[in-house]
Amino acid sequence: MTKFISFQEILLNQVQIPVRLLERYTSLGLNETEVMIMLQLVRFMQENNEFPTPGDLAAHLTISEKDCANILRKLIQQNFLSIEQLKNEQNRLTEAYSLNPLWEKLFSEEQQDTTEEHDGTIFILFEQEFGRPLSPFEIEMINSWLDEDDLAPALIKAALRESVLMGKLNFKYIDRILREWKKKGIHSVEQAREASKAFHEAQSGKKEPSEEKRDTSIYYNWLEEE
Repeated sequence: MTKFISFQEILLNQVQIPVRLLERYTSLGLNETEVMIMLQLVRFMQENNEFPTPGDLAAHLTISEKDCANILRKLIQQNFLSIEQLKNEQNRLTEAYSLNPLWEKLFSEEQQDTTEEHDGTIFILFEQEFGRPLSPFEIEMINSWLDEDDLAPALIKAALRESVLMGKLNFKYIDRILREWKKKGIHSVEQAREASKAFHEAQSGKKEPSEEKRDTSIYYNWLEEE
């Protein structure tokens, strides 16, 4: 006997999709695969799985687990998706995906396209300098500098270049630079340029007179790049 399918069950077992997402996803720079991954995330969230693995998602898509992981990383970098820490019923910290960044972009009355594009280049620059994809923790740290600390993208870029030229390319050192600048009231690239110049000139002055003076300009000329 054929089982009768209740229309009520069909209607209740739905994933709600904002019409604005279907209308505007291309203008946000998203493609169909990226949108489908986010819709799959919504479905998993409705099933109380707030942090599905790339394998979980790929099982319902036509792309590989590796491609799915790369797209998730890209969506986080471009601030369409974030990872949040929550406490479960056992009071233990768990991770969960959040689509709030996407909804904010969609429903924000004023979209600052230029700023968002500038922000996105930071992640690309970091990956180029580190020579590898960023980890979720590193992506969240950059987002924290941008959102929580409200640092200008150009200032974060300045701290990255300073760490490169000092031969100390790691996130702890970059974070230390940014915190030191903030402590000193440095909020612009111009102020960072002057602080860097003064620091390296002071370091050069500590050398023995007989030692050949090193051209400290190499440590701050990169800041001329705007």
